[in-house]
Amino acid sequence: MAVKRENKYAEMVLSCSEDHQYRAEKVLDDHALVRVVSGELKVIQANKTFIFNAGDTLLFPRNQLSTLVKTAKDGRAYKSIVIRLASAQLREYYTKNQYDQLQAHTVGIVPLDKNVLLESFFSSVVPYFDLDKQLPQKILTLKINEAVEILRNINKDVDNILSDFTEPGRINLADFMEKNYIFNIPLVKFSALTGRSLTTFKRDFEKAFHLSPQRWLTQKRLELAHYYISENHLKPINVYYEVGFENLSHFSRAFKKQFGYAPTSINQG
Repeated sequence: MAVKRENKYAEMVLSCSEDHQYRAEKVLDDHALVRVVSGELKVIQANKTFIFNAGDTLLFPRNQLSTLVKTAKDGRAYKSIVIRLASAQLREYYTKNQYDQLQAHTVGIVPLDKNVLLESFFSSVVPYFDLDKQLPQKILTLKINEAVEILRNINKDVDNILSDFTEPGRINLADFMEKNYIFNIPLVKFSALTGRSLTTFKRDFEKAFHLSPQRWLTQKRLELAHYYISENHLKPINVYYEVGFENLSHFSRAFKKQFGYAPTSINQG
């Protein structure tokens, strides 16, 4: 079970996972600065996988479609500190501060090297989670501005990420879906990430694939599952979540409906 402790403001979260492993798909609406306190964090994206351990820090840009796998390690449950860098505060910051504006480009997860400034920053925010009252807004603003200053000090390209407030533009829908169909997120998120309204997304989708989005997603995920089970000899229980299904029973029913036999019957005998 994943639990969260907040300091009365959503900008700072202490995230914990009590189970041995916790998985979830995420698309953040704002950038986030993440410090892994204990355990292991695996971030799976369409073209790359990152693994972070205790003491590691990363910048998680907004609008990044990812699967997060949080795992206990070395006898300790997964725990992390997440600092949300809200767009509204970043706009205010960059309005007041001079910076060399770079051309916006697509970015992924940004691993950050160990640095004394980061160590000092996270040590300073840990006590806030034990407050029995709200953290004053002025202090919260100061801490987030401090986080931005530190990021700018240790990464010369971070302004290119944090000062870019554009929303996803319209991209090739077919290419995007072929790369990202395993991510189990609502259609409205898929539509936003391709730069479309939900209505336009559905219309363009059916033009591209001649199927409804949900029907196509189910078929693609089942085909991938069949490959994993038949060719890689994986068990259904180890496959269903990897290909975008939420529970094993739904996966098994859909698999049998599409192929005419249960996934457990493959590789028997």
